[in-house]
Amino acid sequence: MSSTTQARARIDSLLDANSFVEIGARVTARATDFNLKQTDTPSDGVVTGYGVIGDRLVYVYAQDSKVLGGSVGEMHAKKISGLYDLALKTGAPVIGLIDSAGLRLEESTDALEAFGEIYYKQSLASGIIPQITAVFGSCGGGLAVAASLSDFTFIDEKNGKLFVNSPNAIEGNSTNKCDTSSAEFQLEAGNVDFVGDEASIYAGIRDLIALLPSNNSDIAVADCTDDLNRASSNVNRTAGDSIIAISDIADSGYVFETRPGCAKEIVTAFIRLNGATVGVVANRSAVVGEDGEVAEKFDTVLSSRGAAKAARFVSFCDAFDIPVLTLTDVTGFKACKCCEKMLASNVAKLVSAFASATVPKVNVYTGKAYGSAYVAMNSKSLGADITIAWPDAEIGCMDADMAAKILASGKSAEEISKTAADYKALQNNVNSAAARGYVDQIAEPADTRKYVIGAFEMLSNKAVEGPVRKHGTV
Repeated sequence: MSSTTQARARIDSLLDANSFVEIGARVTARATDFNLKQTDTPSDGVVTGYGVIGDRLVYVYAQDSKVLGGSVGEMHAKKISGLYDLALKTGAPVIGLIDSAGLRLEESTDALEAFGEIYYKQSLASGIIPQITAVFGSCGGGLAVAASLSDFTFIDEKNGKLFVNSPNAIEGNSTNKCDTSSAEFQLEAGNVDFVGDEASIYAGIRDLIALLPSNNSDIAVADCTDDLNRASSNVNRTAGDSIIAISDIADSGYVFETRPGCAKEIVTAFIRLNGATVGVVANRSAVVGEDGEVAEKFDTVLSSRGAAKAARFVSFCDAFDIPVLTLTDVTGFKACKCCEKMLASNVAKLVSAFASATVPKVNVYTGKAYGSAYVAMNSKSLGADITIAWPDAEIGCMDADMAAKILASGKSAEEISKTAADYKALQNNVNSAAARGYVDQIAEPADTRKYVIGAFEMLSNKAVEGPVRKHGTV
């Protein structure tokens, strides 16, 4: 397969049939240093243009690894920047298909300056149009930053390489010891959302585009054929796997999870409720395999990486006017030396994201909700519009037995036991939280879907004007 054919074939595989229109096909490198004038650079190593996915306009560029390694030169970068200009004018997503050796050294500062324009346009577009990157080959150095400036990143499981520093350039490391550029490593690190082969990446991007609005003034909605009053019969029999609970609530059981390999104890995903796209953040204590058996278990805690993962997701949803649903089952924060390094700052990001979000926010308490971790998970005090609790949920400062040991310190075992029972009844009971206005509704698990849909329908015209400022600083 020739180079141009390869880049074009990727675009054709992604877009609706016969919909791609190329822009800038005649552009070539204008640099002449280091004998570049002797080298043919068709399209300067990147095919750019527009087409449709599901009849919706998108802009797309695909790098050509056979033209100077797909390296980013001055005109290469300007073509991508020009694509962003059009996307911002028309309010449509940008999709980048990456396969590049990096910055074109022969063009030096011309390439650097033009490359900086890509960063600039990506930053301007952030929160206005969705940006999606798919890594099919090498995506190193500054290109890795560009991938992270996008909203969602896909990577080919075999050939995709994402890195700022090459594994062999890290002191004491090599690809044989730890391939820090591999799809698996980057998925676990939380830098990519999806790993798969080329076909599954194209399908995943198409699914994601169908879920997202085209821009921050658009509304993400589709027809709903599912029963709005359908009982969520399995929602509370999931052994702590909130993915199963989420699918039981969602229209037709469809869930699009983001960053599934990072901080598995918290789930971020898109679903539809009555046809409208909703972002979900859920605590998770287990992964249940296809055989119905528990494959992995986690403590019901909020980790540093989990908080950062959720904060970024909530901020995206708020920017694109996507309502947020939270399923809360958390007893505290993860306690370990590594986590403690960033725990406070990342939880602060999550708190800020929930508090600043002006979209409709609904929280369902499915299990235990203790301490500051409960507050951070979209609590009433952070601005949740509607809070719903299952009858056996617990909300309070800490586990009743632990609280009793503090409150009845130095007393007999019988008195401690009685204090624990009293504390659980008076403080941790959801009825107590509801009596104080912290829980709006107590609903049976099977009724979760209809209660949540009803809450979001009621909140559909929510309008909030925040304080006058440029932006928060957290």
